[in-house]
Amino acid sequence: MTIKYTKDHEWVQSEGDAPLTVGITVHAQDALGDVVFVDLPEIGATFAQGEVAGVVESVKAAADVYMPISGEITEVNEALRADPSLANSDPNGAGWFFKVKPSDPLQFDALLEAADYDKFAAES
Repeated sequence: MTIKYTKDHEWVQSEGDAPLTVGITVHAQDALGDVVFVDLPEIGATFAQGEVAGVVESVKAAADVYMPISGEITEVNEALRADPSLANSDPNGAGWFFKVKPSDPLQFDALLEAADYDKFAAES
């Protein structure tokens, strides 16, 4: 299992040939505060890297969830739709947003390593 990060504060988990799992980082959910609503993409929808794939709303603000890599949505987290607070209580686990089958797997390699993301998040 490998986890990488974007400068838009998403994490992306790779496990072999399985679709990549995407969620928002601890830093993002800390900045947002209590998450009260998520708008998830449709299964089968395709997005280019950097396109808005969803929205997360909190008591403080709303933020776009950007597609970390180009690909097709294969699954969405219905538990998160039913209980958006999972994005706060378990952002790196049960609070995942969607899974994507990448159209360009090399884009994953270009994402940030944990140490690089931590440094970026500390400066932003």
